[in-house]
Amino acid sequence: MQSLIGTGVALVTPFKNDFTIDVEALKSIVNFSIYGGIEYLVVLGTTAENATLSAEEKELVIATVIEVNAGRLPLVLGVGGNNTLKVVEELRTRDLSAFEAVLSVSPYYNKPSQEGIYQHFKAVSEASPIPVILYNVPGRTSSNMLPSTVIRLANDFENIVAIKEAAGDIVQAMQLIKDKPKDFLVISGDDMIALPIVLAGGSGVISVIGQGFPKEFSEMIRLGLNRKVDDAYKLQYLLADCIDMIFEQGNPAGIKEVFKILGLSENVLRLPLVPVDESLSGRLELFVKKMVKNS
Repeated sequence: MQSLIGTGVALVTPFKNDFTIDVEALKSIVNFSIYGGIEYLVVLGTTAENATLSAEEKELVIATVIEVNAGRLPLVLGVGGNNTLKVVEELRTRDLSAFEAVLSVSPYYNKPSQEGIYQHFKAVSEASPIPVILYNVPGRTSSNMLPSTVIRLANDFENIVAIKEAAGDIVQAMQLIKDKPKDFLVISGDDMIALPIVLAGGSGVISVIGQGFPKEFSEMIRLGLNRKVDDAYKLQYLLADCIDMIFEQGNPAGIKEVFKILGLSENVLRLPLVPVDESLSGRLELFVKKMVKNS
């Protein structure tokens, strides 16, 4: 799927100080990403604080992004969970006509076996009317979807077209790239090793920092895809300190602080997440102001 090559961003859900959704800020963030050169947008992923949103709020986020995007970029919707029947029901009943694909996380907390993961995604594949991107993030799910399971799914189900690989393991990503079917996409889910994965044969990234620095980050990935390695690594090392900082006290606290500094939204999170502390805020402010000055 050519539309999923390059940089996608996992959009945050901005909140007002009363913890309601800030629709105007969300529109600003979408436009900021689009104008910065991002290739596609991911709606209601983990970074969106999806777990704390009501069903009505999720509908508001979806409608807002569809409206402001206005068909400019492909959209991907997060549809996943650890209750397979519930995921299947949502895929069968939701209007997915505005979306290019769904991003579906490997079941968390239950800690299924590899066969359980396979059977879960078999059910997801059979229920989904649009392509499916697998999402492997062991740090959040407590189970690693092994390359053998991913390749089995990719070979068995035509509409399973990609994986967002966020194990933080470049060797595991390389094994996926080596063994995958020809048109299956390996997409980095880790900002820090997105460029190495692209240079190893990956297709791009679904990024957090990319929505804060869309111009620089998306250009880094394009340079990597075009094998302009030295130029790509210049941008990697320019952004590296900030990539570490935005995850230092949890996601999306770091990226929301970046948006606050840029004047795009408030840094308000819903419990159990809290904003970054004063020390990290100060370091992020220095970095952002330096980037703005030099842009």
